[in-house]
Amino acid sequence: MAMKQFAALFTRLDQTNKTNTKVAVLKDYFAQAPDHDKLWALALFTHKRPKRQVNATRLREWTAHEANLPLWLLEESYHIVGDLAETMSLLLPPPHTEQHEGLAYWIHYINALKDLEETEKQEKVVAAWRQMDRAERFVFTKLMTGGFRVGVSQNLVVRAVAEVLEQDKAAIAHRLMGQWNPDETTFEGLLLEEQASEDLSRPYPFFLAHPLEDAPESLGSPAAWQAEWKWDGIRSQLIVRQDEIYIWSRGEELVTDKFPELAALKEALPNGTVLDGEILPWKEGRPLPFGLLQTRIGRKNLTKKVLETAPVHLMAYDLLEWQGQDLRQEPMARRRELLEALLARPNMPEVLHPSPTVPFDNWQKLAETQTTARDQYAEGLMLKKLDSPYEVGRKRGAWWKWKVEPLTIDGVMIYAQRGHGRRADLYSDYTFAVWDGKELVPFAKAYSGLTDKEMGQVDKFVKKNTLERFGPVRTVKPELVFEIGFEGIQSSKRHKSGVALRFPRILRWRQDKPMEEANSLQDLQAMLKQYGDG
Repeated sequence: MAMKQFAALFTRLDQTNKTNTKVAVLKDYFAQAPDHDKLWALALFTHKRPKRQVNATRLREWTAHEANLPLWLLEESYHIVGDLAETMSLLLPPPHTEQHEGLAYWIHYINALKDLEETEKQEKVVAAWRQMDRAERFVFTKLMTGGFRVGVSQNLVVRAVAEVLEQDKAAIAHRLMGQWNPDETTFEGLLLEEQASEDLSRPYPFFLAHPLEDAPESLGSPAAWQAEWKWDGIRSQLIVRQDEIYIWSRGEELVTDKFPELAALKEALPNGTVLDGEILPWKEGRPLPFGLLQTRIGRKNLTKKVLETAPVHLMAYDLLEWQGQDLRQEPMARRRELLEALLARPNMPEVLHPSPTVPFDNWQKLAETQTTARDQYAEGLMLKKLDSPYEVGRKRGAWWKWKVEPLTIDGVMIYAQRGHGRRADLYSDYTFAVWDGKELVPFAKAYSGLTDKEMGQVDKFVKKNTLERFGPVRTVKPELVFEIGFEGIQSSKRHKSGVALRFPRILRWRQDKPMEEANSLQDLQAMLKQYGDG
């Protein structure tokens, strides 16, 4: 009944927002499930998902055939439900039999689909569906499509496992890092045996900052704090052990091959060194816009042109391991002292340097400095307590991120689409436009920032003011104006407006503003010239 256990776990986690309830549900699962299933559950919760083996279009067709429904009806149902796997699990007929295999079995089943012909894949998938209840089908299909997500943080998973095993939470978090494979270890071997920590490439869990919500004066004496720029790059750990170099992203992806410029650090840094820092696009002694770094992300082949256009540096701001010793419990001031001494050594490659501290003796002066962050291609400031250890995950108190106010633009809503999951019955995903003469040109999409009440009001407007329908998308009467906030702007050939925004979201509904007073494309272009790469 193990797959039913995991499906029940998924359902219970999805149905609550209470932290203690989620931890209790996880502890119940990890105390009872078979070890191999627990390993695969940990893999899924730490973003080690099986690769997609079946095309989503084929799954739609097979579902419609199995349910004896026209494909158009499945598509219409999908637009209402908002989630493909949930739609399919609801439409498929009741199971013919009951299955008793576990999560690990069904993940191997999915992986085995890789080399099959389409007809064989269909037979295998349909045979699985016919054995599963609705909850099992939902999870199974999510795993097949590569779209498995669950509403629980890795920190809560670590906490639950640590409490079940009666182990230190930080030790469990560390052992779950790196490139472990559920088929090449055991639950006990991964989490309890001492050799679990001997993987040379294993990074440390990242320490994350909370947004500063109160005035910085609330933090007490400035003398207790260090300030540095909050860089806009890829958070990384660089590891040198036994003459090998490893670079990990915060998303626990090994990205060493993506940044060949940093390979020279293998000779420059002594064995037993782990740096925490930010990989930044860098040229002529200063950082470049993050958009240039995106040209490298996801590329299989790094051409000479790409490397010349978006070269990178590592801006180091913490030393986590030195001479093979874990320094995380040392105060930050001591770690910083060792970091600066290390990077001041002669012949250190220019691709590595410490993140400079920002001197200040009072909070008002620092607040003035913080407003200049964009001039440094930074997002704001980081505030770090000098006596703080390097902790695990997001903790309040020792590290704070103090971001500059977002850039803003007022846009007119021109398209709306239904949301997903709990928002599947509401038009909650919007496209916004700015004026180019008398024409409205789309420039951004956003779906967060409105209250539930406001979203309901916009939903009613969309349904009453639809001009055209294109599948799930509606063209609406251009009337509503919204203030859109974003962190950065870059030129883009893929967008009609010629720009792309970084992290766009709705700041407020400008009910006080007629659509004629929304911003123009010229306003966006001026922002691009000032803050982007234009």
